[in-house]
Amino acid sequence: MRRTLALSLALSLSLGLLSGCGPAAPAVQAQELTAQPVSVQPAGSPAVDQALTSFGLSLLQSAREAESGPVLLSPLSAALALSMAANGADGDTLAQFETVLGGGVTLDELNAACAQLLSDYGDLDGSTECLIANSLWTDPEGMIREDFIGKCQGIFDAQVFSQDLSAPSVVPAVNSWVSEHTNKMIPSILSKPFNENAALLLVNALYLNNTWETEFDPNNTYLRGFYHQGSDKESMDFLNAGFVTFPYLQSETAQGAVLPYDDGRLAFFALMPEEGAEFEVWLNSLDGETFTQLLESRRNTEFRTLALPKFGAEWSGQLQDILSALGLDLAFTFGEADFSLMGDDPNGYYLSQVIHAAKIEVNEKGTEAAAATVVEADSGSAAPPETGVTLIFDRPFLYGIVDLQTGVPLFFGTFE
Repeated sequence: MRRTLALSLALSLSLGLLSGCGPAAPAVQAQELTAQPVSVQPAGSPAVDQALTSFGLSLLQSAREAESGPVLLSPLSAALALSMAANGADGDTLAQFETVLGGGVTLDELNAACAQLLSDYGDLDGSTECLIANSLWTDPEGMIREDFIGKCQGIFDAQVFSQDLSAPSVVPAVNSWVSEHTNKMIPSILSKPFNENAALLLVNALYLNNTWETEFDPNNTYLRGFYHQGSDKESMDFLNAGFVTFPYLQSETAQGAVLPYDDGRLAFFALMPEEGAEFEVWLNSLDGETFTQLLESRRNTEFRTLALPKFGAEWSGQLQDILSALGLDLAFTFGEADFSLMGDDPNGYYLSQVIHAAKIEVNEKGTEAAAATVVEADSGSAAPPETGVTLIFDRPFLYGIVDLQTGVPLFFGTFE
């Protein structure tokens, strides 16, 4: 029997949506397991930080090209779920994980960097809530090794459940876990059980609730025109601020703004190509190093006018083909994938699905965001103007939430 592995990423991002919580999610109906945790010493890695930025941009660009339209995803959520899978890989399969997720560092360094990010984001200042949760769902017939489970528990603080992954009951169980750990912003990510080959699910959920360092005045929210691709104009509410100071982004081809949160570390950004440029061409010209350099070149600047759409967006899709094209092809190929450190099935394991869902709401108060990732494994710049900047995001733009200390992207999206 060919054994498969799956990753699920359910992501929900909501900026400034500070609504009350709904009723509690139903309890997960699955047997929780424990193993001897294997921990690492957290340690930041500039190489991993840069690799995650490059990975995130490539993921966004490829997903947008496949969809031919706006996308929203969480590079961090995807990377954490895939990093758990990497701990079961060996040989050339492991080398691909180390290259794509870590920029060529060893798995030990990748694990230490992930542990550092998890520690940092669990202890942010201000009003920010950042909750990151991981879980493993093992099929009783999957023959998953205890030392692999111990690594996921010790490094990623993962919960472990035993569940028949081909039974209908897996759908409400996983959906309930995802809903609970995204503050019900992603109520479901699975629509049907997996086939009888499914051995393991790796799930990541990420929830953010942030407040702007400088909030927008609701009295200054009013209609402006937004020009979609093809010059179609739509009237929509814009957040407006005048004579305020924000970090300004500027290059030869684009300009943008950074809107910090009150935690002093995370921030929302919006970046728009120069007028007359084709958005898709500009977006595809960006790479991780260029984006990092632009972010690091930000300068506090007075904005005469800053206007940003007040918007909501959601996206869902499967990422396995995209991830394969980005350099993880061995992991998705039956007969070539080497996950021998994950389990003892003589026919081996390979990744079969990566499911991702995302949602965002942007308003005057700040941001509320959540993300979740499910992976299934089967066996078998220039200076700003001195007179102040006027920046109106009334054309397609790139946006996201980034870590200003490391540059790591928690979310990337396009508004078109």
